[in-house]
Amino acid sequence: MERIAASVALAELRPQLEVRDLELVLALAAAGSTAGAAARLHLTQSAISRALSQAEERVGVQLFERSSRGLSPTPAGQRLLAGAPAVLRQLSELERAVAAPTPEPERVRLVCECYTAYRWLPSAITSLRERWLNVQLEVRSEHTRDPVGALLSGKIDVALLTTSELPKRQGLREQPLFADEVVFVMAPQHRLAVRRRITPLELQNEQLITGNTPAAEARWFVRSAFGRRRPKLKFLQLPLTEAIMDAARAGMGVAVLSEWMASGYVERGDLVVRRLASRPLRRPWRIAYRDELGSVAEALKLALVGLAPRLRVAG
Repeated sequence: MERIAASVALAELRPQLEVRDLELVLALAAAGSTAGAAARLHLTQSAISRALSQAEERVGVQLFERSSRGLSPTPAGQRLLAGAPAVLRQLSELERAVAAPTPEPERVRLVCECYTAYRWLPSAITSLRERWLNVQLEVRSEHTRDPVGALLSGKIDVALLTTSELPKRQGLREQPLFADEVVFVMAPQHRLAVRRRITPLELQNEQLITGNTPAAEARWFVRSAFGRRRPKLKFLQLPLTEAIMDAARAGMGVAVLSEWMASGYVERGDLVVRRLASRPLRRPWRIAYRDELGSVAEALKLALVGLAPRLRVAG
């Protein structure tokens, strides 16, 4: 069936006129006579007359009127003359594109400052690779701990940042990207689970279960959640997301993590998600890149904004 469909499509695209017919009518219109067209195309006058008759037979309509003053295009011929230059130009451009060497895809090495983005970024990059054949995206997670240093040394091209600051006048740029929400996950029987939203005062009396969070990100969390107050908080740090969730499931405290990490665990019903009563705790992300990568980075930014997942939080 596919072969039949392809044959039908090919038949529909196959015109009766040929390139030489278009060149012929252009030469006849410019010269105004078969003799003049013959000189332009380096053919005999009889060959030109025969070619014109064959073209008119193929298209099924008269293209030129013959008179003692020479040749003049009919309305059909005028329509053909109007479209012929564009067709010949497109064909020439197609030939040049076919003959041109295939460019090597531009290599773009990418890293995220926070491991939470790796929850969805590889799938997003796979999707982008299918759409951007001229860009080769690579995740370089080994530079997660020092993305700015990797940018400065040329080991990566793009970094997705949360808390790190870029040095000035170092050939680097940055733009706002998106924000993920930091949420609080707990067992359904936890005393705070009955609340649709929780207050910072309630939160500071709980053991907070986190990963091995960098110091800058921990400072951002305390500042964003508690403002100017600096309560003494109790933390339980675990290296794996599965361990963090299991500790929360066991009632050992409240897990604090990105919505991206929580989304895969709360669907089972043995964990619930809550947010702060004052406002959603949104963590801003930025895209940083070297100056020369401006156009590619801008396209990557627009694509990633639409690919970052969202978690619907109760309340």
